[in-house]
Amino acid sequence: MSVTERAVRVVADNAGIMTLDGTNTWILREPGAARSVVVDPGPDDADHLAAVLSAAGEVALVLYTHWHPDHTEAIDRMVELTGAPARAVDAAWCRGADPVVDGEQLDVDGLRLEVVTTPGHTADSMCLLLTDEGSLLTGDTILGRGTTIIAHPDGSLGPYLDSLARIRELVEEGVVSLLLPAHGPVPDDAAAHVDFYLEHRADRLDQVRRAVEAGAVTAAEVVATVYADVDRSLWPAAERSVEAQLEYLRT
Repeated sequence: MSVTERAVRVVADNAGIMTLDGTNTWILREPGAARSVVVDPGPDDADHLAAVLSAAGEVALVLYTHWHPDHTEAIDRMVELTGAPARAVDAAWCRGADPVVDGEQLDVDGLRLEVVTTPGHTADSMCLLLTDEGSLLTGDTILGRGTTIIAHPDGSLGPYLDSLARIRELVEEGVVSLLLPAHGPVPDDAAAHVDFYLEHRADRLDQVRRAVEAGAVTAAEVVATVYADVDRSLWPAAERSVEAQLEYLRT
């Protein structure tokens, strides 16, 4: 499905509590260009990869926004199928190329991308700016629906808040006008969506702080209070998020 002049979305069939409708694989191509860039090929699923390659045509580069398996599982299969190099912040998720660095400018047959590192959801999370149209591929840093998890110890709340503030600044400056998430729909209003994320994090942090002041000691005790209205299947993930918040409050 074409979302912008340069971005096509193919949704993987891996819907779930953590992946929402499934992983959004993004195929980026400059209008009129032959080769494409594939971002987050996702699970090693033959049908999904066939759909991705059908839309992508000749692939010049594969990029990974972070290491989670629902994004990277197909990394070696993509190398086999396309011969294209793979790049990410972490060298463990690179194939035939060096890691990307913050501010790096990528040009693939006229398609211009800028790497915007956004640690927090994971230590290696990054976003990708389509500089000629103001679209920002946000990976799992900002989802299209709901909020993302900051799972301790790889996830860290301080850097995550800094990353959200950085994205908000890009929106305020007019550099970013559209968010293209790795899960869920494309938000209608980029500024309002980032503000929702910032407000949600501030509210949750206040709730955790109050729970601690009321006597909660462990992450599990905090979750039982703060996340009492949340499906219990999400409580283990919530505990890891609370660990990240407790660590933040201790600093």
